[in-house]
Amino acid sequence: MCKSGPVSRSPLWRLLALTLLLSVAAACAMRRKVASLPLYTVRTELPELPAYQLDTSKGKAHSETIVVRDEAGQEVLLLKAIRDEETGEMVATEELDAAVVTARFRSKAERGGRIDLEFEILVPPEMLDPQWEMTLYPDLYILGDTMRLDPVILTGDGFRRIQERGYRRYERYEGGLKTDSAFFVRSVMLKRFLGRYGALEDEDPSTWTEVGVREAVDHYTRFGRKRREQRRIDALPERFARWVKVPIRDEGVKMDSVVSAPFEMIHYTYVQSIKTRPNLKKVNLVLSGEIARQQKRLYTIPSTDSLTFYISTLSGFTRDIVRYKKQIIYRRAEANASCRLVFPIGKDRLDPELSGNAAEIGRIEYHLRHLLNNDAFDLDSVVVTAFASPDGEWKKNADLSLRRSGTVSAYFDRFMEQLRDSLAMEQGFSVDLEGKVHTGEVARIPIRSRSRGENWEGLDRIVASDTVFTASDRERYARLREIRDLDRRELSLRREPYFPYVRDSLYPRLRVVNFDFHLHRKGMVKDTVETTQLDEIYAEGVQALRDRDYEKAMDLLGPYEDYNTAVALLAMDRNYSALQILEKVQPRTPEIYYLLALLKSRTGDIEGAVQDYWTACQQDPSFVTRGNLDPEISALVRTYGLNRRDDDDIQLDF
Repeated sequence: MCKSGPVSRSPLWRLLALTLLLSVAAACAMRRKVASLPLYTVRTELPELPAYQLDTSKGKAHSETIVVRDEAGQEVLLLKAIRDEETGEMVATEELDAAVVTARFRSKAERGGRIDLEFEILVPPEMLDPQWEMTLYPDLYILGDTMRLDPVILTGDGFRRIQERGYRRYERYEGGLKTDSAFFVRSVMLKRFLGRYGALEDEDPSTWTEVGVREAVDHYTRFGRKRREQRRIDALPERFARWVKVPIRDEGVKMDSVVSAPFEMIHYTYVQSIKTRPNLKKVNLVLSGEIARQQKRLYTIPSTDSLTFYISTLSGFTRDIVRYKKQIIYRRAEANASCRLVFPIGKDRLDPELSGNAAEIGRIEYHLRHLLNNDAFDLDSVVVTAFASPDGEWKKNADLSLRRSGTVSAYFDRFMEQLRDSLAMEQGFSVDLEGKVHTGEVARIPIRSRSRGENWEGLDRIVASDTVFTASDRERYARLREIRDLDRRELSLRREPYFPYVRDSLYPRLRVVNFDFHLHRKGMVKDTVETTQLDEIYAEGVQALRDRDYEKAMDLLGPYEDYNTAVALLAMDRNYSALQILEKVQPRTPEIYYLLALLKSRTGDIEGAVQDYWTACQQDPSFVTRGNLDPEISALVRTYGLNRRDDDDIQLDF
């Protein structure tokens, strides 16, 4: 008989009850913490403005005091200075601290076609938990487009332990897989079988591929175990997804940091470089995110207020310069004509009635008349060159061609004298106040004679293209052509079977007279002229500069070495080349003075930079505002207290 009373509980039940109670308490605490999250928020801020360091190591030495001159020639002293907070006066100092920026906007200077954006992410400790993972998504809004940057992940150490535990379990599973085919073979039985029917050269079953042996290996293979192992291998993706519910991301993430309790305020400086775009004036940044526990989203972090980056670009200094193509037209020109005048055998007398001489002479006279009365060219001289065939002795042929050249020159010289008189009469005459008669004048054109002797080069050209010559004939001609002595060469040619054809058909074509007419263009003193056709290459370079495609602009504009070339070089940080070009550009406008100040600041000429910036602001006060956008100039402004409003000082801030 049992006593009545309360049922006793075993220690196991007590442990289970305690575990359940703790789980419920933890869940309630988790829900309360999630419910309190709207009281806190992730913030974005702009970091302290980094002070641009003036590089004084590259330029000439400068003092702490800089003397500049205004347009009236007055000297103005500038010291390194800051404003005293108590008195409001500017005082000289050696150390200048960067100001803390509290505004939600900042000007960023584009350099080399890129913009470096920098902002800080601040996460309060109340939004962190060991079992949570926080993912923050920065979004850039650029010209109507959204660009999501790589996220920032803050992982609680408890969350990470669960991740790592899943990885370890998966690695144990993967490490237990059998991939060696020898594992599935009954090796002992197989060796015993093969030992009976043949010696084993290799004890590794995977190498037994001979006919018969392969069949024995298949017979003693455990195919069932092999299929089961393959199913385990095929299950790898499913096992990974089961045990590693949230993989650790090692790519496409800006930062993945493990945080541990007790938590402190998280400060993370996010730096992102983006490529600039045409017409880009500002970039807005908004941060959003989420908090998750394993695969469950616990909280969606609302978007932060927008940070705005105003973009200053050097492409705004591009000038609309229109260039026209330059064309090289040579002042001097040359015209050529060739004619075949027939002379009596061995004679140098020119008979216009002989053979076709009349037609050839008439053609040359036409050319001379046209060139002497040409609107575009002036005829300077005529060179007459006579050639002889190789028939006979070389010396006699050279002398004969020279005499024939002189005869032709004399003939056409007489023609030119008659032509000059005729043209002068056509121009008429005039009478001056004293009664003197003045007739038109036509310049006398010199005609020079020259002899080239035997025309072997002409014979070479004819033989190379003549259809009567066979390949064998050309080979034989090529061999005798190597003979240096011209008389011996011509004698060898006479022995060739094709010589009668050469003498009767080819030699007459070699007895020619060439006319070289040397001319120059009327009124032209240089070879390069500018046309009215737009220079499309330059225009394309200017457009590339406006579109901030600086490498293309530099390639296209480089040969011109003008103002726009300097702007492209400046944008690509090729400062010395840009400075060399820009210092030659005249007249000096405020834009040029400002760019010179920027370049000199980069290259270490601080005094020259201050002077040029001073001059730019005097001529155009809008550069006072522009100077705050470029770090090279704003550093000058801060260092030397420029643009200040002091009653007793000359100031830049007009």
